[in-house]
Amino acid sequence: MAFPSAPSALWSVSLLTVLLAAVVHSNIVYDEDPLQPVTSDETVSVGGTVTLTCRVAESDNSSLQWSNTAQQTLYFGEKRALRDTRIQLHRSTSTELSITIAEVQLSDEGEYTCSIFTMPVRTARATVTVLGVPGKPQISGFENPVTEGGEVTLTCTSTGSKPPAKLHWYRGDQELEGRPNVVESNPDDPTYNVSSELTLEVSRDDDNALITCAVDHPSLEPGDKRSEQSLRVLYSPKVSIRPESDLPREGEKFHLQCLGNSNPEPTSYTWEKEGGLPPLAKVDGAFLRFERLNKSDNGVYLCRAENDIGQDQGEYPLQVQDPTAMSTSSRVDHAVIGGVVAVIVFILLCLLIVLGRYLIRHKGTYLTHEAKGSDDAPDADTAIINAEGGHSGAEDKKEYFI
Repeated sequence: MAFPSAPSALWSVSLLTVLLAAVVHSNIVYDEDPLQPVTSDETVSVGGTVTLTCRVAESDNSSLQWSNTAQQTLYFGEKRALRDTRIQLHRSTSTELSITIAEVQLSDEGEYTCSIFTMPVRTARATVTVLGVPGKPQISGFENPVTEGGEVTLTCTSTGSKPPAKLHWYRGDQELEGRPNVVESNPDDPTYNVSSELTLEVSRDDDNALITCAVDHPSLEPGDKRSEQSLRVLYSPKVSIRPESDLPREGEKFHLQCLGNSNPEPTSYTWEKEGGLPPLAKVDGAFLRFERLNKSDNGVYLCRAENDIGQDQGEYPLQVQDPTAMSTSSRVDHAVIGGVVAVIVFILLCLLIVLGRYLIRHKGTYLTHEAKGSDDAPDADTAIINAEGGHSGAEDKKEYFI
């Protein structure tokens, strides 16, 4: 076997290095080619307008051209090539060619090509993605009121979305969990129909509640498309008795009202009292009226309300007060006023006591001591000088506090 000489091997390595460098250099030149067109992908909704822009860094006076997905020329520089009024020239310069496509359709989706006719011809591609806008959701499955404790199944459907939309259920602001979305493709176009089901066990609190189905899709803002369904729930009465006043007094007119919260409204009310209703008490539907209260009216009164769903009853213990009895509200008011007055009087007494102690502590006994030595002065002049503090042994006037 013959081996290449050392100079020959070195020559081969050098040649390989040069070739690799040439390849790398050619790639760099290509990536930084000032005549290479640059485009960008675009996304648009059906019915919208999309702008396609093609740019080059430098111009050699070659024309830029846009072609559609079928390689049909749309614009060659400023010149229109395809008679489609939806396509218009947006901007044309020596380094840029921009066009707009209005009223975009699903068929406009695809790859568009920008070319510049140099030697060789340079091209760039832009992908246009068209979003199918989903239709407003439709809610079905609720036609007649549902009895409390029963179930209702609602179905929400939205058509024409691309990509498939997502459906969400809400009761007020609370999101509800429905069954997974069912997606079906349309045979006539590349869009999808989406549906979702929601099953609820209803209670009386769900009566007149709004159930919302909302569409989530890239072509929509949140809340753009939603539908609402109001629920109707039938439930039996829930009875409570409301007195005309909290302090019924003897000799006054008075009534009790039977409140039967239900749907539908109660069809009948029945009043009862152990031992029978007083002879002067008058039943007036949901009202039991007393023209003139008497102590003999005391007792527990019952009211029963009934509708087609069921019935319920409530009770009220009537205790007739003396005519001179104050109303509960008056008693409360007087108690509050009395408490406030007592607090004010207590505060004033405390202030007076504190002020008195303060004055007593600060009432001083002022003792004025004449300058010592004035009585022992040999003459009047010396006594005056000593009294004015003219000698070193004189004491200042002092004040003593108890």
